[in-house]
Amino acid sequence: MDVVIGPLDLPAHVDEALAVQAAAFGLGPDEIAVRRQIVLRHMTHPGARALGATLGGTLVGFVYGMPNDRAHWWSTVVEPYLRAERNDGWLDDSFVITELHVHPDHQNRGTGRALITTLTAGATEPRSILSAIDTDSPARGLYRSLGYRDLARRVHFPSAPMPYAVMGAPLPLRGH
Repeated sequence: MDVVIGPLDLPAHVDEALAVQAAAFGLGPDEIAVRRQIVLRHMTHPGARALGATLGGTLVGFVYGMPNDRAHWWSTVVEPYLRAERNDGWLDDSFVITELHVHPDHQNRGTGRALITTLTAGATEPRSILSAIDTDSPARGLYRSLGYRDLARRVHFPSAPMPYAVMGAPLPLRGH
């Protein structure tokens, strides 16, 4: 049985998606409740799109993103870090990958790569940006293999225990 990548009505499947994210990130019920409201709010933004990866009808991964807006909370947090590296222009005319998660039982099989490349293939912006925990992780390796490079590191988000890196890549992504 193959994983199927396709459009996802994320508001209708938010609890399934957050269960995948919770398994991937080890989130507790309180964090999931907060993230649920964030996801539902994000999906009201113009141009927000989501894809799901299903296996036998079960959601095993998802990605969503939207055209970046400097007024969004994420942009206001990362902008000073990007400006310090002379990379704040990346906040303009970019498609931001807001979340990308694959259930741990289904990682390292190309699902994350298929989700992000398919989502960004539909973007009209010339580039993509995202943030990832600033460690040498499989996720960061995936992003680098797609052409993302570090734009700022040691970015601190309120309430996040670990620093993040902001990464950017021209579109279309490498290998797509």
